[in-house]
Amino acid sequence: MNQIKTKNVVWIDFLEPKTEAVKFLGKFNLHPLAIEEFSTPTFRPKALLYGQCLNLTIHIPLYDKENRRTFPSELDIVMTKKYLITGHDKDIFQLRQFFNKLKNNPTDRESYMKSPALLLYYIIDILLESCFPKIAHIEDNLNLIENEIFAGNEKEMVREISFVKRDILNFRRILKPQRSVLESLTNGKFPMIEKKIIPYFQDLIGTNERVWISLENAKETIESLEDTNDALLSNKLNLTMKVLTVFSAVMLPMTVISNILAMSAPIPFGNHEHGFWIWIAIMGIVSLITIGIFKHKKWF
Repeated sequence: MNQIKTKNVVWIDFLEPKTEAVKFLGKFNLHPLAIEEFSTPTFRPKALLYGQCLNLTIHIPLYDKENRRTFPSELDIVMTKKYLITGHDKDIFQLRQFFNKLKNNPTDRESYMKSPALLLYYIIDILLESCFPKIAHIEDNLNLIENEIFAGNEKEMVREISFVKRDILNFRRILKPQRSVLESLTNGKFPMIEKKIIPYFQDLIGTNERVWISLENAKETIESLEDTNDALLSNKLNLTMKVLTVFSAVMLPMTVISNILAMSAPIPFGNHEHGFWIWIAIMGIVSLITIGIFKHKKWF
């Protein structure tokens, strides 16, 4: 448990909140459902009022470099008139950095911690703004994929496209439900959020929308790149099949002639001293005629 205290606000942060967090919350005479929401996983973001306590659950997109995927990290928040309590199972770098900044800088502490609602705004704003560098990383991958596709590496890019598509899909899945939660913070039904703070939360809706638009652009780009990659792969496959088909067509007359010559019946030039080479020449001429027909028909 980490704690920052000013005359107006006490911010308490729990990493991996378990029994310790539950016991601590029990001191505030909070509703049992509020404590349960804080201590158990919640799969969808929500904002609920339990008496004089606001229970807020949001999900933060984090990136797993090893598995190359974006995954949600749950952030539970309990807010009263005096306290702001946060709990999360994963270390959220931006949140930890902001906490340490306030802890080590009295000026910033007084500026950001004028009320729990204002502090809540700054926390959510920092977490939303942290999405933009992650989206920039996705855009870098999109540029890399585009360059590789037109460099002739379509096969290698099939897997890369799948990784980026999964990344964008997970990001959208995490972000989309947050809008309704942010909107609920602006409707004035939570008494611990002062009316003068509501415009700040309306600003968060705008930030959320900008993140969403960036994700939409990334989604459209990766889908277009996938279509282009599939078209180029299909074209290469068609060219390969075309070459194989022409090769088979050229070899077919030679195969037929070879099978005829293998019959036990007498064959022309069978007793000629150069019979073998004569038939090789005939096969070559037939193949050249076949190639000439193909070229005349513009089949290759």
